Amino acid sequence: MLFAAGIALLERRATNRSRRSSNAHLTPLAPKIVMVPPAGVFAGPVTVTVLIPAHNEALSLPVTLASLLTQSHPPERVIVVADNCTDDTVTIARAHGVEVVESVGNTQKKAGALNQALKRVLPGQLDNDVVMIMDADTALDDGFLAEAVTRFTSDRALMAIGGLFYGEPGFGLLGLLQRNEYVRYSRELARRRGRVFVLTGTASLFRPLALRSVAENRGVTIPGVPGDVYDTYALTEDNELTLALKSLGGLITSPTQCTVVTELMPTLPALWQQRLRWQRGALENIGTYGLTPATLRYWAQQLGIGYSVIALTSFLSLMVLTLLAVSTWIWFPFWLCLGLVFVTERVVTVWKGGWRARLLAVTVLPELCFDMFLNVVYVKGIVDITLGRQADWEHASRQVGTGSAA
Repeated sequence: MLFAAGIALLERRATNRSRRSSNAHLTPLAPKIVMVPPAGVFAGPVTVTVLIPAHNEALSLPVTLASLLTQSHPPERVIVVADNCTDDTVTIARAHGVEVVESVGNTQKKAGALNQALKRVLPGQLDNDVVMIMDADTALDDGFLAEAVTRFTSDRALMAIGGLFYGEPGFGLLGLLQRNEYVRYSRELARRRGRVFVLTGTASLFRPLALRSVAENRGVTIPGVPGDVYDTYALTEDNELTLALKSLGGLITSPTQCTVVTELMPTLPALWQQRLRWQRGALENIGTYGLTPATLRYWAQQLGIGYSVIALTSFLSLMVLTLLAVSTWIWFPFWLCLGLVFVTERVVTVWKGGWRARLLAVTVLPELCFDMFLNVVYVKGIVDITLGRQADWEHASRQVGTGSAA
């Protein structure tokens, strides 16, 4: 508890110092700097340009586009960034009346395709325009864009808004475990009052100033290739972009009203592939940035995961050893009360997920097994980085021919 409190205080101190910074070289996106020009000048209403990177997303793209075009505040412009597609992604996009930009000679996957599209889009963006990046397997809840536009309109210092995601229905026990995980994550963000861990790739909005500043500072004050918005060497480009914006002093948030439905992994192999990319990407990103005020919280988070691996493994091992060693089981009220507190916490944190989520939380064992699965993923990521194994894999596929899930 003391460790967590210390990290929280240090994070708050670093955030406040960043917001008050007047160093235009190190923190060009700090509110104290971006609020100066042009003070008091109306730059017009906020407009939204949406970029949807898509590689063979013919099945999921119609739902994504429908959720966009039926928003209470629809976007002014929608562009599908078709990257090396061999299915009907381009045809479907054009049939929905949206623009299509096809990547040219891209070998750097999603990040490379987005960099090409942003180099075409950003020059025409004005002060009150915002750019939204969203996955082609995601559907926005109604009111998402209206809330985001209201936030950008009322706070000129706000540089980015990230969505809160929850899982689609289906996929049995494995799907329910993932949905419970996402519900807990959203609850944690709500308790942090929108202070962002990651500007999720499922759906996030950015001021052009923020994206231009990232591109200008690549290779100078933040890692990456000069001129690129997205770091093409990062396995988790959304996490890396979050670190970049925080390092430059940008003010970002994730409002609880901005929610999206995202795809889940239907099988353990697909989930393993997805989570290994996420975990290794997170570790490599903080390693690239080093220990700084902007990354302190992320280092603490990874250390906390490492501790949980040791603690949970030790707990389960000791439980098994105890069961094998004793002939008579004795119930201790003190430990029963602690166990009850643990179970209550598991249920309360997934309450919004519905009765199935609560029932799964009460049973405890399935979620403990899921936690152990994630712990093994963490250890695998550490081992791969330690041994210098090259990370070279595609995004986790749901099934052949349906594209990829972020």
